[in-house]
Amino acid sequence: MKKLQRTTALLLVMMMGFFQVQVAQAALVTTDSAIQSQQLQMDRAEMIDLFAQENLRDQLTQMGVDANAAADRIANMTDAEIAQLNENLQHAPAGEGVVGVLLTLFIVFIITDALGATDVFNFVDPI
Repeated sequence: MKKLQRTTALLLVMMMGFFQVQVAQAALVTTDSAIQSQQLQMDRAEMIDLFAQENLRDQLTQMGVDANAAADRIANMTDAEIAQLNENLQHAPAGEGVVGVLLTLFIVFIITDALGATDVFNFVDPI
């Protein structure tokens, strides 16, 4: 009987060593981080709405950029890239926002093509 208890105890100790218990951690969410998160979501929604405009899609097509590929690229942008793009749009004079967006997207696409992340333009060779 004692040998069975000892074997069972040894087996339980070994099982405890194999199975790690994950500890949940909680932290306070500051007001600033909550506002920043909401602002980033709003910025991304604004960019998606901007790409829904037909005149922007037509201008992208005239420049040789597939509008769907550009919309996919916007959807995959990091939060910092979206924030920077929206900041550029807010500082652009009225009526020039679309041109600024197109120029910014053109530069972003050339950089990502040069890095080999995308293949939008045929004249850009990856590094």
